[in-house]
Amino acid sequence: MPKDRQGNAMSGATPEAAALYDRAVEAFNLFRGDPIGLADAAAEAAPDLAMAPIFKAHLYALATEPAASAAARGLVARARDLRLNDREASHLAALDHLLAGNWTAAALALDHHSMRYPHDLLALQSGHLMDFFRAGARDLRDRIARALPQWDADRPGYSVLLGMHAFGLEECGDYARAEATGREALDRQPLDAWAHHAVAHVMEMQGRAEEGIAWMASREARWSGDDAFFRIHNWWHKALYHLELEQGAEALALYDGPIRGSRSPLAVNLADASALLWRIAIAGHDVGDRWQELARAWDRHADGKLYPFNDLHAAMAYLGARREADLSRLLAACRADPAPGSEVASWARATGLPLIEGFAAFWHGEHERAVSLLFGARQIANSFGGSHAQRDVIDWTLTEAALRGGLRGVSEALANERLALRPHSPVNRRFLGRARDIPRDDAAAHSA
Repeated sequence: MPKDRQGNAMSGATPEAAALYDRAVEAFNLFRGDPIGLADAAAEAAPDLAMAPIFKAHLYALATEPAASAAARGLVARARDLRLNDREASHLAALDHLLAGNWTAAALALDHHSMRYPHDLLALQSGHLMDFFRAGARDLRDRIARALPQWDADRPGYSVLLGMHAFGLEECGDYARAEATGREALDRQPLDAWAHHAVAHVMEMQGRAEEGIAWMASREARWSGDDAFFRIHNWWHKALYHLELEQGAEALALYDGPIRGSRSPLAVNLADASALLWRIAIAGHDVGDRWQELARAWDRHADGKLYPFNDLHAAMAYLGARREADLSRLLAACRADPAPGSEVASWARATGLPLIEGFAAFWHGEHERAVSLLFGARQIANSFGGSHAQRDVIDWTLTEAALRGGLRGVSEALANERLALRPHSPVNRRFLGRARDIPRDDAAAHSA
């Protein structure tokens, strides 16, 4: 029976189909090229190749889009009609959990899968992305740490594991090891967009904005090509560096150019666009009518049911575009009784709802209410998706709400909290300066 490049047996494969499947997996690994088209070619070469629909089902299920999830369900049904070995059946079990809205159960299923099949690169990468989408920092690191000793440096895909491990180390705060591991991954495979972005995250977390801009520029040709799926997210990272340096015009130019210029309809790219435009707007820059286009793009994805992290970012666009009816629709969906056995429904109620309410309160000028909602919700926000860099939009909004609400004690405390992590940040220093410009109330002045 033909095997993939990592040595895993594939039911229904032919040598030609196996080679095409390997190319599809590599395209997914590097976020470059056309993995779906290659998987389709593999299925055409071998109609009984079980891993072709399984591979596509992973990609569609991870898209966090209603239409893509529906397509993934069809692919899972197709795979079930084929002859499966134990490894392939194990993939379907994990996908069943994911498509039922249970991200943690799916990720745990792939944890155990990878203990049995440590060279299954698709399972490792899909599990890693599930960890990311559910903000499971520990498993972002440890899923890969468990597998790495089972690999040698000559096995195809080894560098991909290093890049994933780098991101897991970064999300766990192990910045020195994360950067070293990410750079090693790139030395082995310079086109690895995930490894590049892991190093970008380290520089973001450490407030190394000037160095971050230089890092992006020095490798731009390798991560920004037309066939690079991850290019918009990496442009987003560059824009964040500019915002950290209070260079709003430069960040807005990146929004208009490589981030939103192509009008990408993909939810992952829309989330980056919303988070960036929101930061630019609350930093005091005029964003014109950009919210209207972005809000329209969200309409096909924001259902208040599939993935609350996306709904929060859609809510930002609806607020900016003054589409209160759509905001109310999302809030009603979050307030609905959770569907039994659905983890994402619980996320929507417990985390999505207070976050959307808090952002709405901020946008409507109800600053003290925004502080009350966001201060509590941010403590649980890392249970429903995204990276530390992505979730920082919550803390940024919270701090701005405290400042605009004239809450000196809260503002100063939040600014000092941010400065403890990034003491040289111009944005954080300005937050502290603005906080200290707020008059003390009588009780605070007396106690001081």
